Amino acid sequence: MRLKKVKGALEKLENDKLYYCNNPSLNKGKWNLLFNNNNPIHIEIGCGKGDFAIGMAEAFPNINFIAIEKFESVLIRALDKALAHNLPNLKLVHMDAMNLL
Repeated sequence: MRLKKVKGALEKLENDKLYYCNNPSLNKGKWNLLFNNNNPIHIEIGCGKGDFAIGMAEAFPNINFIAIEKFESVLIRALDKALAHNLPNLKLVHMDAMNLL
C-alpha cells in the first residue's frame, strides 16, 4: 500500500473526543473507565483504514475494541469511517505496536 501524507491528519485525530485515544498509556489498567463498562477488550494491531475493527465493533457490541495503527495518515481514514457509525465500543490509537512490548 502506498502511503499518502494527509495534511492535518494528526490534528484532526487529536480533536476527536469520541473515538481517538490520545494517550493510551494513561488508560493502562483502567480502559473500562474510558469505555464506561467492564466488557472484554479485543485489540487489533495494524488496523489500517479500520474496516475490520469497525465491522467487529458493529457485530459485537458487548466487546470493546482498541484499533492500533502506526500511521496517522491511515488512521484518519478509520476515524472518518467510524464517525459514520455509533460505536461506543471502539477506540482508535495512534502508536507503533512495538511500544506495547
